[in-house]
Amino acid sequence: MKPDARIFVAGHRGLVGSAVCRALEIRGFDNVLTRSQDEFDLRDAAQVDAFFRVERPDYVILAAARVGGILANDSFPVEFLRDNLEIQTHVIDAAYRHDAEKLIFLGSSCIYPRLAPQPIREDSLMTGPLESTNEWYATAKIAGIRLCQAYNKQHGFNAISLMPTNLYGPGDNFDLATSHVLPALIRKFHEAKQSGAGSVTVWGSGEPRREFLHVDDLADAICFLTENYDSPEIINIGVGEDIRITELAHLIRDIVGFDGKIVFDHEKPDGTPRKLLDVSKLTAAGWKANIDLESGIRDTYRWYLSQLG
Repeated sequence: MKPDARIFVAGHRGLVGSAVCRALEIRGFDNVLTRSQDEFDLRDAAQVDAFFRVERPDYVILAAARVGGILANDSFPVEFLRDNLEIQTHVIDAAYRHDAEKLIFLGSSCIYPRLAPQPIREDSLMTGPLESTNEWYATAKIAGIRLCQAYNKQHGFNAISLMPTNLYGPGDNFDLATSHVLPALIRKFHEAKQSGAGSVTVWGSGEPRREFLHVDDLADAICFLTENYDSPEIINIGVGEDIRITELAHLIRDIVGFDGKIVFDHEKPDGTPRKLLDVSKLTAAGWKANIDLESGIRDTYRWYLSQLG
């Protein structure tokens, strides 16, 4: 990318978008275009078209999406499917019609089958049933991948699709009703420590295994792949190793400094038993993650404390 390239980061206030903006600034890109949801709604085709017609970005990084954990996905299937379909359809189409040089679409590891062979290769897509606790979000993301591939096949549009694993880091969502497991545990343990509670309850059995990628590593990968990857075929982004939820809970408890017990609620869903991405394709392209999990959680906890006032 040229230093003066016009780069539109859709969803710049979110976990991923804010990290991408930081990464671009570090790299000297100062022509970054951003708009808040108050300024225009990506679910509105007319508003999206008007923005692209005026601003004409060279690159589009589509980090905007409706996201959430198991509870949110299960409670609002319509919003998770409809909103994400609308956002990605309008942005991808407008980017093509207004001559963007390249679009980067961010999918999710939840696109893969619930029982996909581990670690999960990119060619596992659509080879089996999805995990029911996030199938609406996953279905929308699969549609986004296919739409990018369709624009590439029919029009030669350079749209790439990146599949990040579970993310965390500064700017994460700590709302217990809508957050993912790692930030939820940080908040639970912190509040238990502050209140002097004797225990913290964690959803599920604690047996599932998850892979976690610091969002600043993802942003670095996005910048790298924007400049070095042009295939319409999807590519995984992860660290290549995972951890049991039980181990994660103990790690976060120690970092936060909570001395009480951890109780697992076996009545709550576990989600997918294991979700580890095969990152050999990414490694071969020349990129690997740099932030280890303990350091990343400490960084995230510091950020969380800074937001408490």
